[in-house]
Amino acid sequence: MCVKQVPDTTEVKIDEKTNTLIREGVPSILNPFDQFALEEAIRVKKVSESKIPHSFIAQQGHNFLCDKKENDEIVVVSMGPSQTRNALMKCLALGADKAVLLSDRVFAGSDTFATSYTLALGIRKIGEFDIIFCGQQAIDGDTAQVGPELANNLGIPQVTYVEKVEKIEGRKLVAYSQTDEGYRITEAKMPVLLTGTPPTSFEPKNPPIRSIMTAKKKPFVVWCANDLKGEKGRYGLNGSPTQVIKVYPPPVREKGVMITDTPEIASKKLVGMLVENKIIK
Repeated sequence: MCVKQVPDTTEVKIDEKTNTLIREGVPSILNPFDQFALEEAIRVKKVSESKIPHSFIAQQGHNFLCDKKENDEIVVVSMGPSQTRNALMKCLALGADKAVLLSDRVFAGSDTFATSYTLALGIRKIGEFDIIFCGQQAIDGDTAQVGPELANNLGIPQVTYVEKVEKIEGRKLVAYSQTDEGYRITEAKMPVLLTGTPPTSFEPKNPPIRSIMTAKKKPFVVWCANDLKGEKGRYGLNGSPTQVIKVYPPPVREKGVMITDTPEIASKKLVGMLVENKIIK
């Protein structure tokens, strides 16, 4: 399970001299797309640990068919500075079993290509896995590239825009994905990578105090570049074929004109304004 700590975008400001984000004093949060993917992973784990094998279990208005498994674990992985620990601790409080933070100064400046390479090394170091859950995208970059690039680095299939894992049977799963035309149903062999897209009804959970306290007792490790034993030239800025040249806010829209008269008068005023601005004749 890969997650990212991101700045709360409602609080982000841009330095006009350097054209970079001002992160000092800006609150950070767990990427909402990643939290949805984590909650879906937790749901799948709970169903797979059911004492009733090969049974249909009602879950959030859907049926879920899953082979019984034991000792399944959810390991959350993130690459970032030391303060990323806060996001990982929230993941542990929500129900993840272990956390791994990949943190080293040489990782700084990574684009999606270098990030996916680093995450792949961390996942390989953790060991065998069945499913990698990722959020569709991070709200600070909105590239939606890390998940697919990570699947490519690991040489495994991927299913994107997943809203729900419907069934797990043996070494296969069935997932429902959002598309512009509706839902796509995909069957994939495990190991597989899924990128999660929350439905409009999704509301992120806040862990209770007891879970927050329990999270402090769960395994948490920090690995640096030397621990991953990768190619140093593929980390951070050196391993990033793309670099951000400039960051700037979109232009401020002009305030719209409000017509508050009665419908009859308002319609005449609207037509007059459209003719005056040569929008209609």
